[in-house]
Amino acid sequence: MRIGYLGAGAWGFCLANLLAEKGYEVKLWTGNMTLAEALKRGESHPKLQDHQAEENLVLTTDIKEAVTDVDLIVESVTSKGLRPVLEQLKSQDLLGPPIVLTSKGIEQGTGLLMSEVALDVLGADYKERIGCLSGPSLAAEVMRKLPTSVVASAYNPSLMMTICETFTTSCFRVYPNEDMRGVSFGGAMKNIIAIACAISDGLGYGENTKAALMTRGLHEIRKLGDAIGCSADALNGLSGMGDLCATCLSTLSRNYIFGKLLAEGHTPDEAREKIGMVVEGAYTCASALELSAKTGVDMPITEAIHAIIYEGVKPQEAVDALLGRAVKQEHL
Repeated sequence: MRIGYLGAGAWGFCLANLLAEKGYEVKLWTGNMTLAEALKRGESHPKLQDHQAEENLVLTTDIKEAVTDVDLIVESVTSKGLRPVLEQLKSQDLLGPPIVLTSKGIEQGTGLLMSEVALDVLGADYKERIGCLSGPSLAAEVMRKLPTSVVASAYNPSLMMTICETFTTSCFRVYPNEDMRGVSFGGAMKNIIAIACAISDGLGYGENTKAALMTRGLHEIRKLGDAIGCSADALNGLSGMGDLCATCLSTLSRNYIFGKLLAEGHTPDEAREKIGMVVEGAYTCASALELSAKTGVDMPITEAIHAIIYEGVKPQEAVDALLGRAVKQEHL
């Protein structure tokens, strides 16, 4: 199989390497010429120290070269950058093969999940060629070949199984799940709760607090997910609860690092600059609140994180506001 891979951030580089190691012909595109040249010289990826590109992984800064004469396109750009990249491919008539989305987020302004953004740009005729891959998968651990399980979905069941077969290795297990919307939604929402958990740790709270945030955070995800037509099974599975656990519990997550920096007194802009990568939870937080307003779903944790990032509220003030809410009957 010949694969065109778009995006050479930590996750894109990780998956492109995985596919190349399986023996596929992989062309990895990045708009960052400095990064491309460094990887071509055999240097480590700046976000994945001690990990170099596979010998048969072709690096390019030409997006046309990356997707020409391939059987499958995979993307790992940012959620904000997905639409522009797809529009670029469409405008240059570079589309045709199925595309696998690995970006996680909700588009601001439209409230569309990444699979829906792709459908919006590419059109109904392309629907059967759109799939996604999501789940608890920290790039550094996948690169070390630590056992990992994720989920694949697609509008077309045949493509869903192709994705499973293409990505599965002895250490990277891919399960099929037919709920495309649920799989996409769970991967987007968990980043917000991870920021909340990191703020909690940064303020010196304990494991009890984190457990409560994760549990009530999953409740928020399920409530909003139900309102937009996601299945509870998908949100209770790897792409929902599984991804939530990995992102909230790992200090490797950029969303976790972002929240910890906020708790330490850094501004959101300072925290982003220190991390040097897009913090998807910060972007998705605004999108989730837009969906919350449309559906009438109450999301206190998401509101608190939004207040910290976008409204200048101090982390401790946001915590105090959450703790001051009236206690209601627990519903799962």
